This record gives sequence, structure tokens and C-alpha cells, in this order.
Amino acid sequence: MNTSRREWLGQACGAMLLGSGLGIALPAGAQQAARPAAGSGGGAGAARVVLLGQSVPLTGGASEIGNAFAAGSRLAVSDFNERNAATGLQLKLLQLDDGYDAARATTNARTLLTTHKADMLFGFVGTASSEAGANVATQQGSLLFAPFAASDALRGADHPNVFHVRPGMIDEALKIVRQCATVGQTRIALVGDDDAMGRAGLAAVQQAAAELKLPPLVATALVPATGDKLDAALKTVQQQTPQAIVLVSLSGTTANAIRKLRKSGYTGNFMAFSIVGIDPLYATLGKDIGGIVISQVVPSPRPSAIPIVKEYLAAVDNSDQTASYEGLEGFIAAKAAGEAVRRAGRGFNAASLQRVMTGMTDYDVGGFRINLRPGLRDNVRSIDLISISADGRVLR
Repeated sequence: MNTSRREWLGQACGAMLLGSGLGIALPAGAQQAARPAAGSGGGAGAARVVLLGQSVPLTGGASEIGNAFAAGSRLAVSDFNERNAATGLQLKLLQLDDGYDAARATTNARTLLTTHKADMLFGFVGTASSEAGANVATQQGSLLFAPFAASDALRGADHPNVFHVRPGMIDEALKIVRQCATVGQTRIALVGDDDAMGRAGLAAVQQAAAELKLPPLVATALVPATGDKLDAALKTVQQQTPQAIVLVSLSGTTANAIRKLRKSGYTGNFMAFSIVGIDPLYATLGKDIGGIVISQVVPSPRPSAIPIVKEYLAAVDNSDQTASYEGLEGFIAAKAAGEAVRRAGRGFNAASLQRVMTGMTDYDVGGFRINLRPGLRDNVRSIDLISISADGRVLR
């Protein structure tokens, strides 16, 4: 992992426009002038440029996850453009920084759709930011594709224009809670950030416990990411003697909670959702990460026989990036968006593109299957549970 590189990317790329693999940092006043001709059909031989508009935390508390996901997306867009150069169908990816703030994500979504005429919103990162993007997309008659860490509420029938590449939080929660039950851990507690993501994770874990006919959670604590309420909350949780604690928070809260609990003598298990980000968590905890179990919604970004992983790693090797779970997820998300655009054809509009995406219920992205159909449950996509050794090795 190269933290300094990702930090540099976050500082340099408040707004990035990607054409054929080239990222260009745009000053605020130049964004309008540099706008790509998205959605223009042109003449018979003219290129059809499809603009994906992304609001992503390139700075702020979730910046390492945001930068990795955004970088992987750029690699896939570049690859799509090289493969489709002869057809004239090209993608452009415009990435605006929202600092992990839902209000900024709302402004970015409106700017992307109204000012830059994006063909769809893509890859919003964060539960509240994804909800903001979905709301604006609905208002503008557009689509939101591949939000990262969206609430399961966005998977209902009332959001037919939102398409998910990653499984729902309920899918991860079921995997986590079932694993706890398998090893005899039925006294489960939850600690999370007191925000949209934490509340969505709590609802998912409670639902999973009920569906698996397990006892309700013995304790829950949603704590503001800033402030001094964590110690008291953790003390209350420990008083209920949980055998396992599920963490639904970013790496900062997660690492802080784990260290405090271990220092106080807690010896139970820790289970975390994929949204925590392995790299930032390892950067914070170091060897203290040993034994923590984390769910993952994409394959390991290590050398593998899985075609999509090999494709991603080859792209990484030809870039200044380092491989990561979030980077691979961004790569898969943008590759799926490109496939949907390719199937829809050069003359697509929002309605026809939505129909194509709705029909992609079992898309094989190089040995990894995804289901774009809106809906809460998904038996196509797989979820792995991994643990991290004290020296940073990923163990399945």
C-alpha cells in the first residue's frame, strides 16, 4: 500500500476529466470550457462520447477509499476506450471531490447532470452521498450506477434508476452474522459511526439476526466520529459481555474502537463490513489488525487465475497505482458501466440504457458475476470473509 501516493492524488484531483486514459486536473473556472461533448451523436463517423459523472471523496475522512475506487475506475475507462477505439464509442469520466459530505455530493450531482450533461451518475462513495446522488438522478430523469456503500433502501422498487454492482449491506450482514453463529457466537454487539452508513449497517445486522432466528443484539453503540463519547459507549457495550462485535464504520472509528476494547481486556472477535477499507485500517492499526475478520465483495486483488483480477493487475502494472480491493471494485464498476453502454448502442437514451441495465442479471465480468437488476436480494454475487495477519497478509 502506498498511502502517500493516494494522499497526493486526493490533493491534486479536486476535479478530474479522463478521456483515453489521461487524467487532467481542471481549475474551477475551466470546468465548463473543458466539458466533453457528452451524449452527442454527431455524424455517422463521429465518436459517441459517454460522460460518467462521479462525486467521490478525494479528500476528507474517506479519501483513501475514494481515491482507490476512483483510480480503479479510471483504469477501466482507459481500457474501454482502447478496446473500442475503432467503433467510435468512448467513455469520459469526470470526478468531482465531495470530501465525504452529502451536501457537496448533492451539489456535484446537479453540476454533473445540468452543467456537464453527464449521461449518468457513477460511483458515488458513501451512504449519504449515494442517497444524495440517487435523489438528484431521479429528479433529473437520469441514472445512478455502482454506488459504493449505499443503503439497502436504494435497492427497493421505488429506485428503479439505481443500479448496484456491489451486494447490499444485508448480504454482507447475513454472511457476518451467520459466521458468528457457526462458531457458537450468539451474543453479538454492534459499534458504528453515528451517520447514515452506521444506521444502515445496524438495520442490516438486526435484520440478519432476525432472519437467522438468532437472539437480538446484546448491545449497540452508534458514536459520532468526532468527540469524546466513544469510551463511555464501549464501556456500555462491554458490560453486556458480547462474544463478537460487528463494526460498521470507517477505519478511524474502527481502529480506535478495537484498540480501546483490547486495552480494556476484551478478548472476543471483531467483524467488519467491507466499507472499512483494509488498506487504511492496516495503515492505522499495523500489527494490531491481526485476527480481525472483514467481509469483501470482490475477489482479492492479489495475483490470481481469475481473469478480471489479472486484467486489473495488468492495468495497475502500467500505471502509478497500487492494487487494492477498492481499486478492483472501481475497475469492475466502470467495466460494467462500459458494457451496459456498449449493449445499449450509440443512440441510447436514459430510458433505453435503464432497460439494458435491468436486463443484466448475470453479467460475467471476467470470472466474477454481478447482477445489475434493482432489488434487495442477490444470489449471484459472492461475499468472502477474510482475516488479516499481524504482518498484513490476507487470510481466507
